[in-house]
Amino acid sequence: MASLSLTQIRTGNSASGFSLNCRGKVQARPCRVGFRVSASENGNNKASSEPDLSVTVNGLKMANPFVIGSGPPGTNYTVMKKAFDEGWGAVIAKTVSLDAAKVINVTPRYARLRAGANGSALGQIIGWENIELISDRPLETMLKEFKQLKEEYPDRILIASIMEEYNKVAWEELIDRVEQTGVDAIEVNFSCPHGMPERKMGAAVGQDCALLEEVCGWINSKATVPVWAKMTPNITDISQPARVALQSGCKGVAAINTIMSVMGINLNTLRPEPCVEGYSTPGGYSAKAVHPIALGKVMSIAKMMKSEFDMDKYSLSGIGGVETGGDAAEFILLGANTVQYFTTHTDLVQRQQEAIRQRKAIKKGLQSDKDWTGDGFVKESESMGLKQRSLS
Repeated sequence: MASLSLTQIRTGNSASGFSLNCRGKVQARPCRVGFRVSASENGNNKASSEPDLSVTVNGLKMANPFVIGSGPPGTNYTVMKKAFDEGWGAVIAKTVSLDAAKVINVTPRYARLRAGANGSALGQIIGWENIELISDRPLETMLKEFKQLKEEYPDRILIASIMEEYNKVAWEELIDRVEQTGVDAIEVNFSCPHGMPERKMGAAVGQDCALLEEVCGWINSKATVPVWAKMTPNITDISQPARVALQSGCKGVAAINTIMSVMGINLNTLRPEPCVEGYSTPGGYSAKAVHPIALGKVMSIAKMMKSEFDMDKYSLSGIGGVETGGDAAEFILLGANTVQYFTTHTDLVQRQQEAIRQRKAIKKGLQSDKDWTGDGFVKESESMGLKQRSLS
């Protein structure tokens, strides 16, 4: 298993967001997204006092181990390009499948948990539940954007996240089409807790080791790039499916995806949240509150991998409640090679509003007023129906 050696992190101000002092203590330094990443086209340009955070994972050279995880931050070309420009080590796009028409995302599809009394407008948001599905954008559109990103950033790591029905031919077609864009690796979503389980997709595969072994066999017999299996925490022993995925040809595992949950019941309406026209369903729980659970799951996988696999050939990507450099360092210290970060929903709304303001400022070359009202961008970026008032 490739690894980041913390002995490389020296005393001094670091652009990484965490540094090692003379006593060997990891120090997190806050910034806009909790920790700062730094990438340079030429490592020799860095000051000698700065650490070398570059890692090589499954043959993929990353400027640092900090990865934008599959989800809203990887929903389209614009946000993925921004991640590369900001210096993230890799970007994993939002999960795609062959037929996006089968994906029906509802609104609203988020609910929040605040510290203190749930629903209090004063408490800090510590948890989010979502019932969002995979990308509902046409596969052709996503593939075009993957190709464009690789043409513009040939040295950056772009990872496609894929999910498909229980159909060998469909999996093979999806892998072939995705690889033609030039992506560097594939992450397979075996873990979405509400990812159309009736079609044997998402966690329905990750929770069934026999089914997982079969599907991983199909995938790895077709794929020519490294494959990561994204694991579900909604299982008693997460090391079991992780072991099966690695034995079936996957080069790495990522953990965890969201935890099955019901955020709460609105005592005014007597309806569960999020509520869509009076109805709801259990969804995926994420953010700060899940961090200790994620650490425990990653530790379990790391122990299994260390005892049963050649650690130089396989990798582990930690996910769950990462908000600071210290949070990321904890995953690395437990054995993770990379750490995935998911932009907070508040930050997504702010980015969306800024993009709308920029579009409104453009006065030339517009085909209609729809091009500058922001409506087109909202639809394109899958704004998830999350309105600013839901954050108040």
